[in-house]
Formats: sequence, structure tokens, C-alpha cells
Amino acid sequence: MPAALLALAISAFGIGTTEFVIMGLLPEVATDFGVTIPAAGLLISGYALGVVVGAPLLTALGSRLPRKTILVALMGLFIVGNLVSAVAGSYGLLMTGRIVAALSHGAFFGVGSVVAAGLVAPERKASAIAMMFTGLTVANVLGVPMGTALGQQLGWRSTFWAVTVLGVIGLVGIITLVPRQPVVDNGGLRGELAVFRDRQVWLALVTTALGFAGVFASFTYIAPMMTEVAGFSPGAVTWLLVLFGAGLFAGNLLGGRAADRSLMPSLYAFLTALAVVLVVFVFTAHSQVLAAVTIAAFGAVGFATVPPLQMRVMRKAEGAPALASAANIAAFNLGNALGAWLGGAAIEGGLGLTAPSWIGALLAASGLAVALYSGALDRRPAHETKQGALV
Repeated sequence: MPAALLALAISAFGIGTTEFVIMGLLPEVATDFGVTIPAAGLLISGYALGVVVGAPLLTALGSRLPRKTILVALMGLFIVGNLVSAVAGSYGLLMTGRIVAALSHGAFFGVGSVVAAGLVAPERKASAIAMMFTGLTVANVLGVPMGTALGQQLGWRSTFWAVTVLGVIGLVGIITLVPRQPVVDNGGLRGELAVFRDRQVWLALVTTALGFAGVFASFTYIAPMMTEVAGFSPGAVTWLLVLFGAGLFAGNLLGGRAADRSLMPSLYAFLTALAVVLVVFVFTAHSQVLAAVTIAAFGAVGFATVPPLQMRVMRKAEGAPALASAANIAAFNLGNALGAWLGGAAIEGGLGLTAPSWIGALLAASGLAVALYSGALDRRPAHETKQGALV
């Protein structure tokens, strides 16, 4: 793999760490600013909103710039956001820093996916995307636990200082290792937007949102599920999350290799496996050993869907993939929010702490149904597919 992929992975590691580490630092932040835990939790929602807004907006604004230039600018924005968070003297300023950092998130992974795919031979594009997303999976395995421990020992600000340093390292890596690619003449913003006239692009985005809603419907509530249903101690949850993160790492690489060999069959298989694992999790959650094994499998099949989902959008938006790829990152985050909301609604409705896994299985199955329909459209004659395009 090209060395440039390492720079992209390091940057992805920093972005993934800053996205999720706040979950482990909510008590410290709430105490420092004198706000409630739910109010501090809005720092997570604010970040997600920044991703959804920033992904298409910043990608569109940079549609006529060289992609390396866009990546450098996005990492600069990420560094500024985390620097503001590190020195924030008020809750409002911390929220501002979180949103500024989040604006770069979706656009970076969207444009970075296109850059990563362009660094390798056509038959290795999905693996290259998976390599970049490896930084995100390692962030869950190492970055988040280490960042949480650092913040608990030295104060939550130290975590954001550390992430700022990671951002600088990633920026230097991009400047020195990522080759300058020629500006693609795709008609600028109008050319990028034109791909959304194809219903296959929208079907790919819906598949992403539903598939990842399935993941987060269950994952969001994994801590109370493990402590109150499986009987783990609160301290064991950290290690269970590390186990989940190890599954993410393995699944991401597996998904990239499988997608390179056969994209749509791989997507069908992983979405099916995700739905099945979530159904199984409803029952294994009552046993500590079986729950731990299922958590690892859950992480693996959940993140194995990422490379084929990202590759599907890029393939359907061929010619102007950057904006569609960034929109797919926004779809991931919309799925996260949808899944968390539906899982929480099931618990509040009195269905129990394992109910989110049922919800997740239904969402994953819905994503599979959309993917199967999209695949069926691929097999139709070309003139029928054109007639079905959005106008």
C-alpha cells in the first residue's frame, strides 16, 4: 500500500478519537462547566450535526480545488476546532470547537476515500478505502480508551491537546506523502450535484443510513445492556468496548478485501450477517461469555459493511464521486442518530434493554432489502435504468 494511505489513516485516527472520546469524558466536562450530564451529552449531538452539514457543504465549496488542497484545508480546520476545544473557557465555546472540528469530518472521509481509491490499481480500491478507515477503527480500539484515561488523569482538556497534536501529525503527513492529483474536470459544483439525479446514488445512501442505523441502535445501549442484562461490572465495559473495537478493525479489512473481489454479493452477505448477529445478541446478552463473543462478531460484521457501502456510492457517482462520497459519510451519521433514537424509544416503551438489538436487526434487514432492489436495477437493460433516473 502507498505511504500516502498511512497519512490518511493517521488523520482518520485523530478524527475518530475526537468524535467518540467525549463519551468517556462527559462527567468531567459536566462538572467543570456546571452543566448536567444530558447537557454535556449534547456535545455529541452537536458534533454529529456538524458532520451532516459539513460533509456536503465543504465538499461542494472545494469542488474546483485539487483534492490534496482540500484535505490540507480540512485538517487545518480540524486542528483549529480541537484547539478551540482545548482552551474553551465556557460550555458554549467548547460546543463551538466541537462543531468546527466536525465540519471537516465528513468532507475529509468523503474526499479521502476518493484520493485513497486513486492511489491504487482498480482491483484494490475498496482495500485502499478500508486502509484509510483503519485509522477510525484503531481510534475505537486504542484512541478512545487512551484518550479517556488521559482526560480522567490530567483533565479533559489534555485529551483535546493530544488530538490537536495528532491533527498536526496527520497534516504534515498529507503535505509530505499524498501526491498532488490533477483537478478533475467534472463541471464543478453543478457536475457534482448532477450525480444525485441518479436514483441508484440515493438508494446507496439509503442503504448506508439503514445499515448503520442497525449498528447504532444496539451499540448505543451496549453499556447498560452488559451491566444490567449480562451482569458485567461497570469496569468491564471498557474491555468489552476494546473487544468490539478489535472486531471493527478485523471487519473493516475483511470488508475491503471482499468488496474488491465482488462488491454487491459482499454487501448482501455483510448486511445479512449483521441482521443475524443482532438477533443472536438478543439471546446471548444473558450470558457473559456468549455476550463477549457476540460483541466481537458484532463489531466485525458491522464495520465490514463500510468499505462496500462507500465503494457502492463512489461507483454509482463515477465521474463526480467526491460530493456523493461525502454525502455517504453524512448518511452514516444520520443512521447513527436514527438507530440511537429508535433503540432508546424501544427501551422507553418498556420493551427491555435487549430490544434495541431487535430494532437493529430490522434496520439492517431493511438496508439489505434496499441493496437487493438496487442490485436488481443493475441487471435491468440500460434503457430501463435511464428511464428510472431522477429528473
